[in-house]
Amino acid sequence: MERVAVIGSSMTQFGQRDEWVLELLSEAGLACLDDAGVGAADVDHLYVSNMASGEFEGQTGIMNALAQDIDATPAYTQRVDQTSSSGGAGIYAAWQSVASGASEMTLLVGGEKMTHRTTGEATDVIASLTHPVEYKHGVTLPSFAGLTARHYLDRFDAPRESLGKVAVKNHKNGVDNPHAQFRKEVDLETVLESPIVADPLRLYDFCPITDGSAALLLCPESVAQEYTDEYAVITGIDGATDTHVVHEREDPTVMGGVVESGEGAYEMSGREPDDIDVAELHDMFTILEFLQMEGLGFAEQGEAWELVEEGETERDGELPINTSGGLKSKGHPLGASGVAQGVEIYEQLVGEAGARQVEADVGLCCNVGGFGNCVITTIMEAAQ
Repeated sequence: MERVAVIGSSMTQFGQRDEWVLELLSEAGLACLDDAGVGAADVDHLYVSNMASGEFEGQTGIMNALAQDIDATPAYTQRVDQTSSSGGAGIYAAWQSVASGASEMTLLVGGEKMTHRTTGEATDVIASLTHPVEYKHGVTLPSFAGLTARHYLDRFDAPRESLGKVAVKNHKNGVDNPHAQFRKEVDLETVLESPIVADPLRLYDFCPITDGSAALLLCPESVAQEYTDEYAVITGIDGATDTHVVHEREDPTVMGGVVESGEGAYEMSGREPDDIDVAELHDMFTILEFLQMEGLGFAEQGEAWELVEEGETERDGELPINTSGGLKSKGHPLGASGVAQGVEIYEQLVGEAGARQVEADVGLCCNVGGFGNCVITTIMEAAQ
């Protein structure tokens, strides 16, 4: 099986946008093709990562409409919905389409339009991914996050400030991301004194509601070499699930889907946690950065907070995490978030991350659906 390469990327401005989802997808898709110097007519497969265009906009069939809008017909199209991990699932689907030999040029575009709905309406759409029994009792993802954070802090004797420092770090990184929703630093006092949402988590422990789109272009490595010497290769990728009912998990501080998908990606790539130079993690809530760090082997259970306190996850630390600003600062347009993680890792590996650039030959991104219900972990490496 020939290795699968990434040869182009793009990301729209994230935040509150006037455009609807199809316009956002078109913007990112065309920019990605332009970045790679590939014509739309050369696209064999077109995948669209999107969770809820029907629920948010009443718009379905967006993958077919996008093919027409960017002049990619008669490319095969498919919409990929895996809740908030739709973007990562899209990377997996696009990788499979190329790795299987079915496509020599696959365009992946992820996007969501959310901000035209009220916070309550958007939260209700997102909460629909929970188990029906949990949903009936009014359980939302923020409440799961608050309960888990309280348990984690008490069980592992972690200071509340350590969660706040995740938000401070990611906001600081987001300042240098021209596409981020929030390009402003916040101090620890501001985070810790912001309004309570789900105790002990406060407003600045949560990511925002966001409009936006991101795209990646994938092809066999031999085809990539016809276009450029600067590309990345997906050397490891895997997906996994955990119990849909969160309270049925043996340990609420362990995300089984993160552990399993991480192990699969490491095995495929022949890499280990110590080989990763930069990582993008799904910080929908600050506590999730801790849980993913531990599930992916970057820290022992209950010790991720210590690495944060020591500055190891800062941009100049031993393992920079969320150099893009993460979902916390960059924003979280559901279907686009996992793709945008891939964009950041790709740009770091090919040296196109601008002021965010770190030294990196191997990068990892982990995209989480729900509260760890489904997870995709991807490892990319710079072309040698």
